[in-house]
Amino acid sequence: MKTIRLSILLLFVSALAAGAQTVVAAHAIRARSIIMAEDLTMLDTDTVGGIADAVSIIGLEARVNLYAGRVIRASEIGAPAIMERNQVVIMVYNTGLLSISAEGRVLDRAGIGDLVRVMNLDSRLTVTGRVLPDGTIEVSS
Repeated sequence: MKTIRLSILLLFVSALAAGAQTVVAAHAIRARSIIMAEDLTMLDTDTVGGIADAVSIIGLEARVNLYAGRVIRASEIGAPAIMERNQVVIMVYNTGLLSISAEGRVLDRAGIGDLVRVMNLDSRLTVTGRVLPDGTIEVSS
């Protein structure tokens, strides 16, 4: 009975794997480029760490150079950058009724939702915060 259950499980897993696909670069994509549909192709295999849905990464930015035929991994792409290194931004810290804001200098390129290091221009301390859609940095404790 256990052998039959194991066989059924193996057939189910192999059926799932047979239909699995992974997104690969159709040609070389330079870092900082916005990924378009024509930049992508599908590989008929399931790759650990690879992305299975090409539609989900269209419009994102390549964070590193992506090479033709190579699997695209989630760590290699992200939201398009809305701020560049050394850009002056407003940092905001909110807790309850208290809200503190200060100017800071961004130390990395970043897109909406990314964590980024920011140097406080008054104290010269470096903090980490999340990029908000309006371009401010939300700093948490």
